[in-house]
Amino acid sequence: MGKALIIGAGGVSNVVVHKCCQNSDIFEEICLASRTIEKCDAIVAKLPETKTKVSTAKVDADNTDEVISLIEKFNPDIVINVALPYQDLTIMDACLATGVHYMDTANYEPPDVPKFEYKWQWAYRERFEKAGLTALLGSGFDPGVTGVFCAYAQKHYFDEIHYIDIVDANAGDHGYPFATNFNPEINIREITANGRYFENDDWVEIPPMSMKKTYDLPQIGEKDIYLLYHEELESLSKNIKGIKRIRFWMTFSEKYLTHLKVLENVGMTSIEPIDFEGQKISPLHFLKAVLPDPASLGPRTKGKTNIGCVIQGIKDGKPKTYYVYNVCDHQEAYREVGSQAISYTTGVPAMIGAMMILKGLWKKPGVYNVEEFDPDPFMEALNENGLPWQESFDPILLD
Repeated sequence: MGKALIIGAGGVSNVVVHKCCQNSDIFEEICLASRTIEKCDAIVAKLPETKTKVSTAKVDADNTDEVISLIEKFNPDIVINVALPYQDLTIMDACLATGVHYMDTANYEPPDVPKFEYKWQWAYRERFEKAGLTALLGSGFDPGVTGVFCAYAQKHYFDEIHYIDIVDANAGDHGYPFATNFNPEINIREITANGRYFENDDWVEIPPMSMKKTYDLPQIGEKDIYLLYHEELESLSKNIKGIKRIRFWMTFSEKYLTHLKVLENVGMTSIEPIDFEGQKISPLHFLKAVLPDPASLGPRTKGKTNIGCVIQGIKDGKPKTYYVYNVCDHQEAYREVGSQAISYTTGVPAMIGAMMILKGLWKKPGVYNVEEFDPDPFMEALNENGLPWQESFDPILLD
């Protein structure tokens, strides 16, 4: 049905490649590209037998001309961006220049300051519309599946949605004293930024990690959850009708938070460059280099993730509550594709988003977030591709 260029060669990319190859009727040919081609070759070397034709290439995703050159050489129908979020605009520019559809899993981030905003990518709407191209933003799990969950609830169960709590819980244990389950730089930037949530048509900002609750989650039990700002709040607050409040919560252990606080206190989480032996270096970049590579955590990690949405609103004039979620087992994910559940829960929806575009189901000129499309085929594809979802109409509500 089509050809996909996949840019990036980390743990998420590994899942995307495996899942594309499991759907060879959709992904007839893929090219995996990264600054370090050896990482691409290592992923491809571990693929099971597939009908999908797979190749690798070297590309610097910070260089628009290099990306354009590779697109012109490979001639894909879609570019799947699972590189760093700093490179989103470079790759979007290359897609516009070559007439190719685009999708990613995370919003553009300026390298020098954490923003977690869609404004830079939303500014591309008119250009993608005029080019007749689709740009799908944030097709991971959160953002991604959580937005599809909300759209599904809005379509099938509510006349108005008033409250949404997104809860991202990881009960996995990798055995290290301190490590991050995805890119350390992005992970730590998220956690150390001020918390923020949308309420009564305005944004409420709070100090980092200052709002904590305990929540009992299916299959993993009671966990401490902390309020963070996450980029899907920005798009969902615009696209879900009737919304009065939307918040995002994530689990952290006391051990993790203690390590993080010490690192923050000694300046290791700063993105401001410092002078070190005659050169400029960001402490967070250095910390990323010494922490375990998230892609290496797969064989060590045991336990499960639970990510979902607790939703309250009105149906036929009556209050209604709804909880939709997925539970993913780290070891099962690793046995299937060689990556732990954090990468798996992001990589599978990335493949599905690309599939939606290649099938023509989510193919519309412009720049869109996932919740702006029909959620039904995406929800069906989750069940068919390793991320089955469950629902409850009697959830425990978060105050």
